[in-house]
Amino acid sequence: MTRIDAKFADLKAKGKKAFVAYVMAGDPDYDTSLEIVKGLPAAGVDIIELGMPFTDPMADGPTIQLAGQRALEAGQTLDKTLAMARIFRETDDTTPIVMMGYYNPIYSRGVDTFLSQAKEAGIDGLIVVDLPPEEDSELCLPAQAAGLNFIRLATPTTDDERLPRVLQNTSGFVYYVSITGITGSAEAQATDVGPEVARIKAGTDLPVVVGFGIKTPEQARSIGSVADGAVVGSAIVSQIAAGKPVAEVLDFVAALAQGAHSA
Repeated sequence: MTRIDAKFADLKAKGKKAFVAYVMAGDPDYDTSLEIVKGLPAAGVDIIELGMPFTDPMADGPTIQLAGQRALEAGQTLDKTLAMARIFRETDDTTPIVMMGYYNPIYSRGVDTFLSQAKEAGIDGLIVVDLPPEEDSELCLPAQAAGLNFIRLATPTTDDERLPRVLQNTSGFVYYVSITGITGSAEAQATDVGPEVARIKAGTDLPVVVGFGIKTPEQARSIGSVADGAVVGSAIVSQIAAGKPVAEVLDFVAALAQGAHSA
């Protein structure tokens, strides 16, 4: 059982929905980013998604793209992202960390080397948005063999023929993208999301969390009412981009977490 499995089991026992927060590692700089990440659990975050900055983030909207650029310009590297997780683990051995990003930096590092380093750093799962199920042998299967969850995205365009293939080797949870398009664009609607979550759940026992288009505590509560959890990324990153003090960023996160937990 991974930390992700344990977290969802604990939440289910308590009758609570999960709140997942995304931040870009190294944004706006290493020290500030690490301070934010270390403060997320106390703000109510159940699972941390740690973005790996990359030069060509094709699934991300302007907010996350700019966060990646800020991080890279501030000197963030894959080694530094792994180091952040390692330092986080010195004081927190229970909050799951999922690294989210693109395959190129992992491929460049070498899959076996990366997986060994990620496991050693305390990473629990991976979301790699540009590797479809047809490429499971590249990273998905080796990751699971190394004890890491590989979390797959399902979208509004994942039809009934495609869905079983998407779910086949997914573990940890299923990430349902609530909108068609890039991160931070449209707003998620529970009336649209609910039937899709039910359709996914008919094909898997895994929890289904919903991301993209959730920006307020009210939306987090609404989405949490029809899913197993809510993911917020762009809205949090926007607070960081605005130069808000770390305490204010974490207060914003805490309000979002309260929204999801009250579903």
